[in-house]
Parts: sequence; structure tokens; C-alpha cells
Amino acid sequence: MSRADQIFVDMCRDILDNGVSTEGEKVRPKWEDGTSAYTIKKFGVVNRYDLSQEFPAITLRRTAIKSATNEMLWIWQQKSNNINNLKSHVWDEWADESGSIGKAYGYQMSIKHHYPEGDMDQVDRVIYDLKNNPYSRRIMTNMYVHQDLSEMHLYPCAYSMTFNVTTRPGSDKLVLNAILNQRSQDVLAANNWNVCQYAVLMHMLARECDMEVGELVHVIADAHIYDRHVPLIEELITREQYPAPRFWLNPDKHNFYDFTEEDVRLDDYVTGEQIKNIPIAV
Repeated sequence: MSRADQIFVDMCRDILDNGVSTEGEKVRPKWEDGTSAYTIKKFGVVNRYDLSQEFPAITLRRTAIKSATNEMLWIWQQKSNNINNLKSHVWDEWADESGSIGKAYGYQMSIKHHYPEGDMDQVDRVIYDLKNNPYSRRIMTNMYVHQDLSEMHLYPCAYSMTFNVTTRPGSDKLVLNAILNQRSQDVLAANNWNVCQYAVLMHMLARECDMEVGELVHVIADAHIYDRHVPLIEELITREQYPAPRFWLNPDKHNFYDFTEEDVRLDDYVTGEQIKNIPIAV
């Protein structure tokens, strides 16, 4: 069975059984009807996915890999902050009349910074270091820039990636590992979506840098289940689990900037039915 399913089930069970409720507290999110959106939360959830063993898409319900990849590339490849460049509608609530979400996400990835090696944005700096200085302990990105928070329509949730390169006995190829730091996560709506996005990113960067994929470690400071999601989660985690799908990345492409969502696929992906019309707190 899928290791990602078991990680997800264990995390949800722990939150529901051992988490802390925010009911009665002053909370920012609201439901569409204007009522406060309370959560059951756990602090400091850490999940580890070995990408060399399986692709971490849960089988309890289907994760839309092409849509998730499109959003990841919107931030990391297009470096855009405008929803008109995005195929999904997940950011519509935060966009202004021009489609901009302000100085958030892709905007931060687009800014060039001065280094001794030249001017590079954060993505290009990661690729440069992975190729030229792979054992550096300084290969990371950060989208949570305090000086720009007032001009962001929402603060970044998944805000930082730290890359670390290791080796495997008997192999000449380097191994790409990463830590995804997330300050807050709506577990039902976003958990596996984010995991799959950053697993795809690691596969693409490993291809660009002629490496193998290793571990993706997902650190969530505030992992929460919204009150109206509890019955949905309770049902979801009792579903039958299936073997992990096989991940396909177009073998004809090696440059990170050439990839599109059409270059990824999950084969033999058997899942439970999708949960439709999940209420989202804003």
C-alpha cells in the first residue's frame, strides 16, 4: 500500500485525537456565511517521504497532478503573481481586479539578487549551486519577506525550501533532498496537493542537475483540520488504500524551464472517489 496514505492517515488521526481546538478563540478565517472557521490543530508536524521509493500521491482520493504541477510552475518557473497566468482558480479569492495577488509567491521568486557570481533570482541561484556547489549548506529559498508583507494579498503558507545533497553507496549520482517549511496548512484542502507539488519540483530539479531524488521532509508549524472538515476527514481516512502510482517525467526534457504540466503523469493511479465542494475558509 501507499506509504503516503499511511502518513496522511496517521497525521489526521493524531490531529483529531490529540490536537487542540481553537473554538472560542479570536480567529481570522471565516466561512462563506461569515461565521468563524475554527480548527483542531497540531504544532510541529514533520512528515518524511522517500521519493526514491514511491511518488507520494495519496490513493484515498485523487490528487490532480497536472493542476498541482501547473500551480507549482506558476510560482517557481513563471515566477508570476497574476492568476491570469494560472489554469486553476485556487487563488481567485485573493486577486485584485487585475489578477494580481501582490508581492507574494512568484513575485518573490522573480526578484534578482546580487551575488559574487552575478545577479540571479532565487530559483536560478538554487540551480546554480546544485550544479556548482552541491554540498553547500546554504541552498535555500524564502518567500516570507517581511518588508513586503503589507503588499501581499495573502502571506505565503509554504514559504521556504532548503536543499541538501547526499550520496548513496555504490552510486556515482548525487542525491537531492529537501525540506519544505510551511507555517500553516489546511490538511484536507492542501496537504497532499503541496506534497505532490514539491515532489514534482524535486524530480524536475534533479533531472536538470543530473541527480537522483531522495527525501522530501515536510515541516508544518500549524497543521489543522477545520471544524466543517472533520466528518469529511473521518470518512476519508477509513477508505481502502491502494499501491502508490508510478511517476512519469518526460524523458526528453532536462531543462527546468522547458517543463510544463503535460510533462508529468501518474500511471496506475487507483484511488477512492474525489471529495467535491470542500468548503474553504478565507
